[in-house]
Amino acid sequence: MSAKKPSEPSPESIARSDRKRLSVEEGARALADVERHAIEVRTNMARLREKREAKEAADAVLRAALPPAPVRKKRSRKPRI
Repeated sequence: MSAKKPSEPSPESIARSDRKRLSVEEGARALADVERHAIEVRTNMARLREKREAKEAADAVLRAALPPAPVRKKRSRKPRI
């Protein structure tokens, strides 16, 4: 009894190899999609950070240009009798 390999692959082995090939291709596409999405997120975060920092700088300039707020004295209340 010898276990010879058949010269023709069986339909099950063909189907198995096709499923394996498809899963490898889908995995590669999924990884590329995840990487592309991560790049888009980082780009958007950088854009928003620049916008926020520009607004904070403009607000700081505006606050520096305004006169200081007057200091109010606290009024003391007279106790009721």
